[in-house]
Order: sequence, then structure tokens, then C-alpha cells
Amino acid sequence: MIEPHSSTLDQLLRTLPQRGRVTWIGVRPARGAAPIAVASAEARPGAGLTGDRFKGTVTSKRQVTLIQAEHLAAVASLTGRDRVDPALTRRNVVVSGINLYALRHARFQAGGVLLEGTGICAPCAQMEAALGAGGFNAMRGHGGITARVLEAGVIRIGDEVALVEAAGLGPEED
Repeated sequence: MIEPHSSTLDQLLRTLPQRGRVTWIGVRPARGAAPIAVASAEARPGAGLTGDRFKGTVTSKRQVTLIQAEHLAAVASLTGRDRVDPALTRRNVVVSGINLYALRHARFQAGGVLLEGTGICAPCAQMEAALGAGGFNAMRGHGGITARVLEAGVIRIGDEVALVEAAGLGPEED
């Protein structure tokens, strides 16, 4: 354990003691299709989640998209809603209890899957239609992260999400 008063910034960036939980999983079978909520999904390198429309390569940076559950409350507040249905965000996995931004350039475990964060998941113009006027701006800074699948496995609702290895540490801005 790192003592807060003796920590360097580099040590703090490489340490993430919190562990999160998967609270929702969704796949979109086709472009423009509404996400389908599922209890579990198989993840494969280069293919993302089975049943999702993603069709890429092993090096694709956007194989899986993740959003923080705590940010859904912020987006709801900013759009004047009581809550935001995760399907409206067009992300694959909702995680609570861990700062996903800290995982955006790290290797992390989500259930039985090893993922590598590849950056932030910026909102698209479709957020305006999905969330109403101001939806795009409400999602800015709350859009989550993108990841690539390094090792295949299954992600289930309730699975733990935890840092495996901090990587690519650089500027705090993407």
C-alpha cells in the first residue's frame, strides 16, 4: 500500500485499489439497431462481444465500450431525467465502483476477459436524438472508455472489474 503523503504522481497513476462491478451488458446486432440487454457476453480478440455489430481486427481500438454507472446519474441530471437507460448511451458494458477513466490506457480484468483501455469514448451526434436536446453535451466527459480484447472470455453481470497493469502513462488529457 502506498502512503498518501509519500506518493509520487507516477505511483498514484499506477495504483487503483478500487474494484468495480459489471451492472449492465448490451449488444447491438446491427448498425442502427437498439442494444439488447444480456446477462453475459463472450468477448474475443478482434471481434468484441459476440452478438454485437462490431466487426474489426485484433488491433481495433473500439472492440468494447464501457461507461461508468455513476456517470449515468450525471447525464440524467444534465438532461432533466430521473435516470438514463444504459441502452441509450450505445455502450456495451456499464461498470460501477471504479473510475473507468483511470483504466483508459491500462490492462484490466472484467470477469473472465482481459481488456486494454484504448482511450475515451467520446459521444456522437446520436446522443442528441437518444437523450434529447443537450444530450450530446451531457455525455461529454461522461462517455466512458473504449477497449480492445486481449484474452477471450465471458463477462457477466456482477463480475468484478479491476486493474491488472497500468500502461501508457502520459498526460492526463486524451
